[in-house]
Amino acid sequence: MLVEPSDSSLSVVDTSVVARIERIVRCRTGGRIRDLRVDVQGDDVILTGSASTYYAKQLATHAVLDEVPGGQLTNSIEVL
Repeated sequence: MLVEPSDSSLSVVDTSVVARIERIVRCRTGGRIRDLRVDVQGDDVILTGSASTYYAKQLATHAVLDEVPGGQLTNSIEVL
């Protein structure tokens, strides 16, 4: 996973952080998020995927906020 800092050089994000967040979201939502993708850009976490209920999307939000307090979260999970 690559991020582009403001100085235009690329750096590698610790993939264990992404894997840990994915694992926690899958666990807390009971696997109800399809095509889950977690991107980390600095202190920002971006979730994408789809869920059949708004409740599952909210579970994902709370899972991330519990794991990275003080971080920014963009939950772009689509409720179908």
